[in-house]
Amino acid sequence: MKLTTLCYIEKDGKMLFLHRNKKKNDVHKGKYIGLGGKLEPGESPDECVIREVKEESGLEIKHPVLRGVMTFPLFDGVEDWYTFLYSAHEFAGEISESDEGELHWVEKSDVERLDLWEGDRLFLDWMKRYEFFSAKFIYKDGQLQEYTVNI
Repeated sequence: MKLTTLCYIEKDGKMLFLHRNKKKNDVHKGKYIGLGGKLEPGESPDECVIREVKEESGLEIKHPVLRGVMTFPLFDGVEDWYTFLYSAHEFAGEISESDEGELHWVEKSDVERLDLWEGDRLFLDWMKRYEFFSAKFIYKDGQLQEYTVNI
């Protein structure tokens, strides 16, 4: 089982995305995603998302808001992923290069044009409309098969 965080940073009508195009054998290869990663032992989801955003972008987010909890059964074909989804509007620092891909500020109106996971399109919409949600996404061979959501 993997415990992970995912954060979407917003500023001036734009969202920060990581285009995953640098790592070999990356389950997210070619996709645009938010910033985040795996929890370390003894770390809270809040601590993890702050650390991961700093590692991946150089930005120090302040007051991340937990927006949802998502389950991805056997997402990578091996184990279940449980993801704590955050948004952040306050941060300090300058963007630095990421080892995992290229960082892009994307106009919110252009997000639909990105190569996103199908489930990401759903939860990005839910983030706009609801304070908190929980969801389960079932993928097979990279395709979303079904999902459930509790809003």
